[in-house]
Amino acid sequence: MMSFIKWSGSKRSQAKTIVSIIKELEFDTYYEPFLGSGAILGELKPEKAIISDIYEPLVMLWNEIKNDPKSVIENYEKQWSKLQEIGHTYFYEVRDRFNKNKDPLDLLFLSRTCVNGLIRFNSKGQFNNALHHSRKGMNPQKFASIVDQWNQLLKEYKISVGDYRKITETATKNDVIYLDPPYFNNKNRYLENIDHEAFFKYLGELNKKSIRYVLSYDGHSESKNYDHPLPKELYKRHLKVHSGLSAFKKVQDKQKDNVHESLYLNF
Repeated sequence: MMSFIKWSGSKRSQAKTIVSIIKELEFDTYYEPFLGSGAILGELKPEKAIISDIYEPLVMLWNEIKNDPKSVIENYEKQWSKLQEIGHTYFYEVRDRFNKNKDPLDLLFLSRTCVNGLIRFNSKGQFNNALHHSRKGMNPQKFASIVDQWNQLLKEYKISVGDYRKITETATKNDVIYLDPPYFNNKNRYLENIDHEAFFKYLGELNKKSIRYVLSYDGHSESKNYDHPLPKELYKRHLKVHSGLSAFKKVQDKQKDNVHESLYLNF
């Protein structure tokens, strides 16, 4: 299922591979505390899920999709039409407004009309990507169809904002957690970063409780290595998953750069 928003680090290109591994398991509740665009969630479609992210405007948007999809669809169509009518100045008007007010519907519009859909923030936490001049943004009719699909899926899911440790503290050995933290060795792509020593301790605690996890964790491209060694006692299997071309490299350097990411399993 196509995501309604693009997000940095999306696992859209890896979703089928990752979900095929998760489906090896029998589990009660699926946890995803680094939700982003929800590419894995949309492919897996679990019966029960607890999903979250640390970035409040993003979580607010997910809850809008769940609780009031009509207003999301209408707002996007209105903003999209204004962009076609007014032109590039409207995009930057919305960007400035979002950086002041953090309206989740503005975030959605920006993600669908910025260069390659890349959500980027500067050191002050301000969205700083530019308008994609050669594309009009997703057609409102197509967008409405995608929102309706997500609304049906999300009806029984719990969606909240919070730290990954707090969100998953109710997990048991009968559940599964998918973890997709920001690249530890790339501090300038993401709004939020996490302490890797605290994260390693967290993984150790999951192992002690026999809680199963699937972890997407760093990787490497043809031009750069983002790997950050994971202690061997924390996992049982380590896989390399091809994730296609780096969108960041394409935008920044106009080059093609194949990326492979690590997938760690504790089962």
